[in-house]
Amino acid sequence: MIWAYPDIKLTLLLAGIFILLYMLYLSRFWAINRKLKVEKQRLFTKLIIRTLYFILLLIAFAGPSVGDSFKEVKEEGKDIFIAVDLSQSMVATDIAPNRLRRIQFELKELLKSFPSDRVGLIIFSTEAFLQLPLTYDQAVANLYIDGLSIGLVPNLGTDLSAPLRMALERFQNDQSPEKKSRSVVLISDGEHFGDDLDGIAVELEEQGIKVFSIGIGTDRGGEMPRGNGLVLDPKSGKPALTKLNRDPMQFIANETGGQYFEISDQSQEMGELISAIESLEGGITSTRKVEASSNMYFYFLLAALALALVDLILPIKTIKI
Repeated sequence: MIWAYPDIKLTLLLAGIFILLYMLYLSRFWAINRKLKVEKQRLFTKLIIRTLYFILLLIAFAGPSVGDSFKEVKEEGKDIFIAVDLSQSMVATDIAPNRLRRIQFELKELLKSFPSDRVGLIIFSTEAFLQLPLTYDQAVANLYIDGLSIGLVPNLGTDLSAPLRMALERFQNDQSPEKKSRSVVLISDGEHFGDDLDGIAVELEEQGIKVFSIGIGTDRGGEMPRGNGLVLDPKSGKPALTKLNRDPMQFIANETGGQYFEISDQSQEMGELISAIESLEGGITSTRKVEASSNMYFYFLLAALALALVDLILPIKTIKI
């Protein structure tokens, strides 16, 4: 027999409290009925029933288990680079409160789903910058997510190939002996002004690195705040609109065996992204043996409740007048 909570001191304390209270009950009963004829045998029967179901409750509380077999559990791990677009268009207000603030919220929910995996952070516009190398430290990752701002990178456009190439190089240079599944979560509104997206897609696919892209924005577009005003279209002089461009985001996801997801006024697909990453077969990072015993507390608890019910609905007469 194996015990989940083998706290002998607590068990003895509870037993002592039971004995003390029951002795007080008996002495009070005897004092009230000292002038009446007490049937000691029936009183003793009552005591036996109550003692039995109290002992059964104590056993159930200790969590008894049967069996001493062990099984090997393999722990899988994933390496995930999150690449976030910080170009000017990411502060557009077609997604409340704006695209970037919404992404910050969603990324924190994403991290909660992968507590035992390594996560890194890349920020980009026309250039890519490594904000956080692959780490298990989610507290640090959350701090970097809180600090995301379009002021961290030059705002001269968006090149989607830059963060993908940086993630590829980091994966290739990783000296970790553990083999893990590798993926990139690419977050942008899809306004791609760079080149060589075909080439980086081929390299990622050859290395088995999947890209899961998230398009953020709407078809109607949104205005971009700048200082106390708005970004203006140089041709019309009116506030410029930035719209979601799905094509490059879908292309890179399809070419690498990943998937495209969307956050807009009509689609909220972060949950689907989490499920897709969870379905990846991670590399084996370690193995451990766990005890495969069967917890039997329920049977003791059921027996105790049955006896307590009998004690409640079928009281035993202890006094005969």
